[in-house]
Amino acid sequence: MYIVTGGAGMIGSAAVWALNRKGVEDILIVDNLASSEKWKNLVCLRYADYMHRDEFLQKIKADAIKDVQGIVHMGACSSTTEKDADFLMRNNFHYTREVFLFARRNGVHMVNASSAATYGGGELGFSTGLETVKKLRPLNMYGYSKHLFDLWCIKNNCLDNVANLKFFNVYGPNEYHKDNMRSVACKAFEAINEKGYLQLFSSDNPQYPHGGQQRDFVYIKDCANVILWFLENRHGGIFNVGTGQARTWNSLANAVFAAMEKPLRVKYVPMPEQLRGKYQYFTQADMGWLSAYRYPYAFTSLEEGVKDYVQQYLLTDNPYLSAL
Repeated sequence: MYIVTGGAGMIGSAAVWALNRKGVEDILIVDNLASSEKWKNLVCLRYADYMHRDEFLQKIKADAIKDVQGIVHMGACSSTTEKDADFLMRNNFHYTREVFLFARRNGVHMVNASSAATYGGGELGFSTGLETVKKLRPLNMYGYSKHLFDLWCIKNNCLDNVANLKFFNVYGPNEYHKDNMRSVACKAFEAINEKGYLQLFSSDNPQYPHGGQQRDFVYIKDCANVILWFLENRHGGIFNVGTGQARTWNSLANAVFAAMEKPLRVKYVPMPEQLRGKYQYFTQADMGWLSAYRYPYAFTSLEEGVKDYVQQYLLTDNPYLSAL
């Protein structure tokens, strides 16, 4: 049996989808569905059972779950604007540590979601070298909560047993429940449909023109491939998951308009006060591990990823990843 925590979330449900495509259906999904709409991510997937995150925590503390082949731990609060630091400590750091300890006691390999938010403003670059990781200063509590588990693994020499994946700007199907934390690609599609134009933040950094802020955009299907590859090959360490190529918000806008076959119309608006000083102007994953570990799959270009997302999902009557 495989366990996927956060299995109804964007990346977690994509991991389930990828497992289904390999013929795997013996999957325990762990999540907190509550009153959200993320249950819709599960409708077109195949899995054995669902368990609430609180019940799962009690069971793994008692080693009451047996015959586990692998754990994909994507469960976390992913809101970069969450203010409750104690909640993020419990939910993102302590919970992850308990899942890892269960995995290690039972000889199970774990693939865990860290985050590119751990890199802060990017002053130290985007390398996963351990000495660099130790010096990182995240800009928000979400990034810090993810950083703490990376540090704990380094301090306790645990990185042989877990792959901590630092996802960069993920976009694609199954993100619709994330409200304001959805990708700009998704928000852009809605805005263009409704208004015919897209708003982007203007730049308050003289080194970057309006819309020239850069991100490493990575397609959800590529993330799912990476997760399964680490699960199957049992490599451990800290790894970036991006394309290794930074692209501008303007490039993303161009890709969405092109995929929708609509004329380009972009308006720039002032950056919200709460984001000033906490905004990353440049992210680009150091993807040196791809050749070092002989990773066999190519990554999708921004243009091709957006085209697939828009034309195969957002413009259809079923925008969800489906294994049916």
